[in-house]
Amino acid sequence: MTSVAVGLSRDLAAKRVMRAEVQGYDIAVWRDENGGLHAWNNRCPHRGMRLSHGFVRDGHLACLYHGWHFRKDGGCAYIPAHPELEPPETISATVFSITENAGVIWVSATDTAKAPAEDGEWEPLRSLSFACPPEKVRHAIENTPFAGQLPERAASGHLTAGSTALLVHCAPLGDAETLAHLLVAAGTSLAGRKALSRWCETARESAEAGPA
Repeated sequence: MTSVAVGLSRDLAAKRVMRAEVQGYDIAVWRDENGGLHAWNNRCPHRGMRLSHGFVRDGHLACLYHGWHFRKDGGCAYIPAHPELEPPETISATVFSITENAGVIWVSATDTAKAPAEDGEWEPLRSLSFACPPEKVRHAIENTPFAGQLPERAASGHLTAGSTALLVHCAPLGDAETLAHLLVAAGTSLAGRKALSRWCETARESAEAGPA
């Protein structure tokens, strides 16, 4: 699976930009005014400024440094210092594949982005940052009791604790940090969501306190 979960759909509103890391690439992820998603190499072709610091205007992503505007296809559309110039086609951001499914945004730097096939219906719970690598996150989640029992891994990959089901997608951020996106079975009660959210905090404490 070459696609990486970089965030929850609800956390990236229209005309917003965020930074992500995918397969060692620094990525700018942005949503245009119409809700379309885009993932680019996080460097402006002009001076290398991070495009994740930029802003969305008129369907373009504009660099914060010198204000160069880039179309949805990555091509440069406008250079403020030379407003009459038609930018050459060679000036373009590097575009990566992006998609979203079940409230999660997926990016691939090497292939067509695809969300994994999941059994059942899932809804986003929260994203949580862990100061440790993904393997420690998964170990802590599977070994932190919920409602008095350890979660069990189902054949489809999700975790269950009694009647509660949880799905976790981990995205590494460098060598020592992980962004975990957690989903719950559709229809989970508000009380169940709150309990799972508190349990996630406990799992994070366990993961970060464990041996290196």
